[in-house]
Amino acid sequence: MTDFSPGAASAPHAPRVFTLSDFDFSLPPELIAQHPAPERSASRLLDGRAMQPVDRIFRELPGLLREGDLLVFNDTRVVKARIFGEKASGGKLELLIERVLQAEAGNDTGGTASGTGNEVVAHMKVSKKPLPGSVVHMAGGRQAGGFDAQLLGRWPTEDGPLFRFALHGPAGESPWELMDRHGHLPLPPYIERHQNSDHDPDEAEDSQRYQTVFARNPGAVAAPTAALHFDEGVLADLAARGIERASVTLHVGAGTFQPCKTENLAEHQMHSEWYEIPLATLAALERCRQRGGRVVAVGTTTVRTLESWAKTGRATGDTNIFITPGFAFQVVDVLVTNFHLPKSTLMMLVSAFAGYAHIMGLYRHAIAQQYRFFSYGDAMLLERARGTP
Repeated sequence: MTDFSPGAASAPHAPRVFTLSDFDFSLPPELIAQHPAPERSASRLLDGRAMQPVDRIFRELPGLLREGDLLVFNDTRVVKARIFGEKASGGKLELLIERVLQAEAGNDTGGTASGTGNEVVAHMKVSKKPLPGSVVHMAGGRQAGGFDAQLLGRWPTEDGPLFRFALHGPAGESPWELMDRHGHLPLPPYIERHQNSDHDPDEAEDSQRYQTVFARNPGAVAAPTAALHFDEGVLADLAARGIERASVTLHVGAGTFQPCKTENLAEHQMHSEWYEIPLATLAALERCRQRGGRVVAVGTTTVRTLESWAKTGRATGDTNIFITPGFAFQVVDVLVTNFHLPKSTLMMLVSAFAGYAHIMGLYRHAIAQQYRFFSYGDAMLLERARGTP
């Protein structure tokens, strides 16, 4: 476990082999944000570009960037993917729909895959899993105004981690419509006030604040949280300063919250997420390079999208890119990000980006200064390290 106490020794600058334990740290539970800040842009911003960190407010961000820079956002929209139901026996269960499979033969990526148009893949929480072919009743079941779901098997393989269902509503609604009507916005596991099948007094706040102001393409089960700090005032200030904006889409999956469990990082199997980079964004990236601007990624999901494209040449598809110290970044120059979970692949990503020793120092500072952590927490501004991690 990394020692975040004052005066703890920092990691050496020489190249090294990192293990899972290098990314562990002790976080006081009271620093895990359970609610958003009163105003989006009133969150704190730890300016970590230099060796000495500077404590700021997020609305100062436009003044920290340069004319000609390109800010790239993830425009995914979080869907109400968490749905409660029961088996035919009456046993309770819960589905978290990870992906909707569309009827496009031969295409198994992203929001599109061969299927009937009413099929989804989901995480299933239940005491005893039903057998393939079984029908479960969601939100009361089809006869009570909810819908039924037939288990078709596992996904993406016969022993895969997710489950494939065919959904059947009373009026033939699409999976998107069924989720919107009967689902709950999924919250990260570290937010303890989980929504449930009854009334949730915080549901209205979460529906607004666990969604970015520019969310457009539905499909995520978790928000791209670094972008939650942006409001119309900050966006207007960016435009006034000549800072261009572009967007990508990466549908964040529940795997983003799963900690790495193997001490040897090479043994970790990264979860897969669907992404797309529009032609307009590819053109904006080229213009940025031509004018000597910097690419500023808002969030680790944007980093993963842009660097996946640089690595594969594909502007759309599934990515399971695993970024650890030593990774050669090709696109992103500056990163806006939140504070991440111990032992998480996102801790590894930001350490690869800004340097392991530097990130550890910034986290020590953030804890000492009582920054708020994780999805509803504060933000950090980083520049890409040019030397060794």
